Amino acid sequence: MGIYKIKDVEVLTGIKAHTLRIWEQRYKVLAPDRTETKIRTYTDEELVYLLNIRILLDHGMKISRISEFSPSEIRAKVAEIKLNTPSGSAQEKLILSLVEMDELVFHNTINELVQETSLEETFKQCLIPFFDRIGVMWLTGSINPAQEHFISTLVRQKIVSEIDKLAVPSERQYPILLYLPEHEWHELGLLFYHYLLRCEGVYSLYLGQSLPYEALVLSINKVQPRCIVTSWLTSVDEGFIFGYFSQLRRQFPKLSIIAGGAQLGIHQAKVGSLVTLLRQSEDLLNLVKSPSLQFSPEQ
Repeated sequence: MGIYKIKDVEVLTGIKAHTLRIWEQRYKVLAPDRTETKIRTYTDEELVYLLNIRILLDHGMKISRISEFSPSEIRAKVAEIKLNTPSGSAQEKLILSLVEMDELVFHNTINELVQETSLEETFKQCLIPFFDRIGVMWLTGSINPAQEHFISTLVRQKIVSEIDKLAVPSERQYPILLYLPEHEWHELGLLFYHYLLRCEGVYSLYLGQSLPYEALVLSINKVQPRCIVTSWLTSVDEGFIFGYFSQLRRQFPKLSIIAGGAQLGIHQAKVGSLVTLLRQSEDLLNLVKSPSLQFSPEQ
């Protein structure tokens, strides 16, 4: 069971801590436990209750009215709307699908958002902020790893299914090679880049998670990519990441190396001269269209 401090709940629900305190006093909305130092703490059930309140607020209901409902009445009213409105409360629905491990809510929310816009816009406008919000759970140690794995797997399945709908480009020389270094498992961003490249008709090869260095070298020699794209999120020693890209640069001095992720930002001063830093998806598409990447690297 998750335990959330009031600041965690503020981020996850979008309801200000000051507002939560007022609701507690004025409307008797929840009576959270407190630590020995008087810090409010909330359970999974209380978080879901507040997320449901947020959904009702987003649909025009006043807190004074909501506070008159029992928890079961609130759930019933949310049930009437949470599967039928794709955008307004999408973030709250996704948090609910995470906390309650509700696959149907997740699929209906994401599918309707994709139909309204595109997977690209859904990923950038909804899923990235969503993962930023649940990152709070990791930082506070309040998330159940099974919940995070559950939601990450659903997102991965969605991206892979959309990739599978796209035609394999007919021009397959000098592809873009995407991979994660050994011991790196956070692939959603890289999978999304693979999807964007395929949408542009670019032949990209996705080699997946935790690729051993020797296997990367063999792949580069075999397929002669126009560039490689990687990402590094897991905490890593500065000396190690510098050594990794230095060795790669020595072996393939003409090969373009595009790299993103939190660790590249943290160690930018050290590795910035070895790679082209990738900060957002638009950067990747612009780089791929650059004349310098239209030909096989001289190795």
